[in-house]
Amino acid sequence: MSRITLLTRDQAPGDAAQLLDQVHAAFGATPNMFRAVANSPAALASMWAAFGALGGGTLGTRLSEQIAVAIADQNNCEYCLAAHTALGRKAGASSEEMTAAQAGTSHDPKTAAALAFAVTMVKQRAQVGSADVDALRQAGFNDGDIMEIMAHIALNLFTNYVNVAFAVPLDFPHVKLRDK
Repeated sequence: MSRITLLTRDQAPGDAAQLLDQVHAAFGATPNMFRAVANSPAALASMWAAFGALGGGTLGTRLSEQIAVAIADQNNCEYCLAAHTALGRKAGASSEEMTAAQAGTSHDPKTAAALAFAVTMVKQRAQVGSADVDALRQAGFNDGDIMEIMAHIALNLFTNYVNVAFAVPLDFPHVKLRDK
C-alpha cells in the first residue's frame, strides 16, 4: 500500500491534472509513480519536463533505459526496475541486454562505460575521480554526453527515491532485483 495518495486526474491539484493528461497520452495509461508525484504540481512539472528533455537528448532511449535499470537495481527500486526494463525492451534492447544493464554491464564497450559510471556515481554518492570521467571520454562520450548521463542519474535517483520511500505499487511486469 502506498504511503502517499495516488491521485487521479480529477483529484490532482492545479496544473497536475493537465500534466497527468500528458502522461496518460504518452503511456496510454497513468503509471502510479506519476499519480504519486502529482501531489505536488511543481514536482510533477519538474519530473515530466526532465523526462521530455532527456528523451530528446543525444544518448538515445536504449542507453537511457539501461542506465535507469542499473540505478534502480543499485537502489532496490522494484518499480523503476520493472518500468525501465519494459521501456528498454520497447526501445529495442533484448532481455539479455536489460539483465546485463541491471548488473551495470554490457557487451558494448561504450554502453559498459556509461553503466559503470552510473553505478559508481550511485555507490560512491558522486565521489568520482578524473579516471572515472576519462573512462567515459575514452569510450567516445563528449562533455555534453557526460552531462546528459549525469542528468539521467539525477532523474533516476529522484524517481527511485519516490517509489521506494512511498512504497508506490507496481503497475508494470515485475522484474527481480539482483542478489547483491
